[in-house]
Amino acid sequence: MSGAREEPMTFKVGEKVVYPAHGVGIIDSIQTRVIQGKAQTFYMLRILDNDMTIMIPTDNVAAVGLRRVIGKDMVSKVYQILRERKKKKPVDQQTWNRRYREYTEKIKTGSVLEIATVLRDLSVLKADKELSFGERKMLDLARNLLVKELSIAKAHPEEKIKQELEQIFSQ
Repeated sequence: MSGAREEPMTFKVGEKVVYPAHGVGIIDSIQTRVIQGKAQTFYMLRILDNDMTIMIPTDNVAAVGLRRVIGKDMVSKVYQILRERKKKKPVDQQTWNRRYREYTEKIKTGSVLEIATVLRDLSVLKADKELSFGERKMLDLARNLLVKELSIAKAHPEEKIKQELEQIFSQ
């Protein structure tokens, strides 16, 4: 973008978006509510995975990390990260809780590339040793978040995406 100020991202009712750490949701409505005497406009976001509704102030979109589902160009970058094995840092030398905190921070960013990194690193680690309970939950969360978004981005059923991921990590 060439301007000095970035325009705030706006969404339409019915649009599918990604909310960090919760995954893909759909904008069900845009509502104005009076809170502490001040009118505020909210996106009413329904998370597809669990039907939870989240109210997001329209002027707070950037701060919470709400974003559009990735496009085809980003899909190939995700798969590239998932297939990358050579840059294996000494993950197994860190304590599990340090890794867990690091992975939690990456997932909180909402970046699909960071989530792909978490999935890759934990999948590679799982092949070498047993994961802690927290790491297994983190692996499942990262896989679930990626499957949902890739399924929408590629317009493929989730089952097909799961098979693709299994194939990548079984090599």
